[in-house]
Amino acid sequence: MANNFLKKDRTFTFIRKHAWIMTLLIAIVGQWYPKLGLIVIFIMAGLIVTAFFKGRYWCGNICPHGSLFDRVFLPISLNRKIPIFFKSKTAITVVFLFFMFNFGRNFISIISNWGGLDSLDKLGLLFSNTYLMVFIVGGFLAAVVNPRTWCQVCPMGTMQKASHSLGEKLNIATKFEEKVTISDQDKCLQCGLCTRVCPFQLEPYKEWDNNNQFSNKDCIKCNTCIEYCPVKILSMEKNRTFK
Repeated sequence: MANNFLKKDRTFTFIRKHAWIMTLLIAIVGQWYPKLGLIVIFIMAGLIVTAFFKGRYWCGNICPHGSLFDRVFLPISLNRKIPIFFKSKTAITVVFLFFMFNFGRNFISIISNWGGLDSLDKLGLLFSNTYLMVFIVGGFLAAVVNPRTWCQVCPMGTMQKASHSLGEKLNIATKFEEKVTISDQDKCLQCGLCTRVCPFQLEPYKEWDNNNQFSNKDCIKCNTCIEYCPVKILSMEKNRTFK
């Protein structure tokens, strides 16, 4: 079962079906119209704020790249098991530091030389190039490994987890976050279908907490496991640890 992952539709909303178009606009069209890249500023703000309240919800429901991977690349992907390396703290840390270093030095260079009508274009092009890089690297990994391989090391995902941790420490995320919930663990068939359809290949059926909820920090709240549970005992419910 471990390598027999299923290509099931994950795009249940209008945004998830069509947000990938935004990726093409920013990454491709943005090379000629750089100001399109400035949209990424609002995307980054949105994902950080959303994560503070709801964890990696953005990844599974709004992210333009996530939409691209699930809508465009899933049908052509080899859909293999995501290598453990991509989920390791080492890989996540190295990619995050590499991204921040390269983005940071270019950002500082632009801000230091700010002035003139082309400054916004330079800033927009920086964001557009970043989106293009993810489109190329993430798209390659999506095709030859698994659609959500890049998401394991995505710097934006790392930032979301940091924002969510802060939200939990302040006891705010616990009030607003929703989690995959099982109505009765005894009714679970232990078939592992939730893992076989999960974009991140997580294992809800093995990780229910004392409140019958799935509390894995990498759950993107995409509802895919809920949609395909054969006995329909899964749902998305408010965090039960909040009193």
